[in-house]
Amino acid sequence: MASIIALAACSSAAPVSSSSATGSATIDLWTHNGGNAAELAVDQKIVDDFNASQTQYKVKLTSFPQASYNDAVVAAATAKKLPCIVDIDAPNVPNWAWAGYLAPLGLPASTFDGQLPSTVGTVNGKIYSFGHYEAALAMFSRKSVLDAAGVRIPTVDKPWTATEFADALTKLKATGKFPYALDLGTGGTGEWIPYAYSPLLQSFGGDLVNRTDYKSADGALNGPAALKWAGWMQGLVKDGYMAAKSGSDATADFANGKSAILYAGNWTAATIWKAFGDDAVVLPPPDLGSGTKIGGGSWQWGMTKQCTSPAAATAYLTFSHQTKYIVDMSQATGNIPATTAAAAQIPDFQPGGKSEIFFQLSQKFALVRPVTPAYPYISSVFQKATEDILSGGDPKAILDKAVNDIDTDIKQNGNYTF
Repeated sequence: MASIIALAACSSAAPVSSSSATGSATIDLWTHNGGNAAELAVDQKIVDDFNASQTQYKVKLTSFPQASYNDAVVAAATAKKLPCIVDIDAPNVPNWAWAGYLAPLGLPASTFDGQLPSTVGTVNGKIYSFGHYEAALAMFSRKSVLDAAGVRIPTVDKPWTATEFADALTKLKATGKFPYALDLGTGGTGEWIPYAYSPLLQSFGGDLVNRTDYKSADGALNGPAALKWAGWMQGLVKDGYMAAKSGSDATADFANGKSAILYAGNWTAATIWKAFGDDAVVLPPPDLGSGTKIGGGSWQWGMTKQCTSPAAATAYLTFSHQTKYIVDMSQATGNIPATTAAAAQIPDFQPGGKSEIFFQLSQKFALVRPVTPAYPYISSVFQKATEDILSGGDPKAILDKAVNDIDTDIKQNGNYTF
């Protein structure tokens, strides 16, 4: 049950690096943005600017569809054909470092001054990756709806307590205006499940694994706090506050009046603002007992161990970290800029800007997914456990099995020591 990400075949990989007759090094960069035109355009601009800025190195960009990207990297690693630079979904960084795919960046710590902590991939005290942007989960509602129901609008400084949140759902359900008071996006699958629901588990005081040594999930994923979280999730369904499996597009359902509160990411904000204008409100998730939590860590850039020209890779990564490119990426995609310097240059993220709250949520509440090579397996186990809980299964039996599966995997992989 090893946690290496899926071993699947892919097309032949590009060469790691090459040198021209003039001695300049050409290195390859891979990205998952094959189906994301806006983000890919910024990636290409950075590459083009770097290539034009000097003659010592050249970077060649290759893009893959996100669905096949991880498989392509794993297959290339096995074939010893990794490119010099890859992008990595942040929770996979520890696994790829442990598997020998990534090398520490070796950049000065000052490089990341002012950077959101969740946008830097640190494993065993070494930085392996950094991102240009972050994402943040929030709750969305309408001021008119909350006011009419007599519900306080929470703030970053004062989120709803568990009691207040329960009271808000009761009042919203009582209006009879919505099929559901809440949409937690329970129709989502894959990494959405741990990204969205493990912060709620953590807000109750549980976790996916014990973070003291990452050797066991016992007590964290099946202890009293985790059981309380599971019971709460089931209660939301049983009491009619949300669907066990929401629609395939929860944002569209919210815009169409099918729910009073939506739990989603900042990437949905544009749709919601378009639907409701100034009546739309962005809210922090509730504090369910151990503080408000949201998931941290999005796509980041790293250098592979197979790179034969690490100097070229380091030069490119340093160049790409300029504030102007972080600004470009945020403006092109709407994602949260990774640094305070970039946020200060974007009106929407400046004080009073409509997106400022997302930067604040990331600063104050973001918790990265467990920094362990076991994470890909932990994620898959938690996905199944959550689906079983939402379907009405016995929480204790489900979570005990999840803990046993996770602990077995960790032991079989020698505690994932480096």
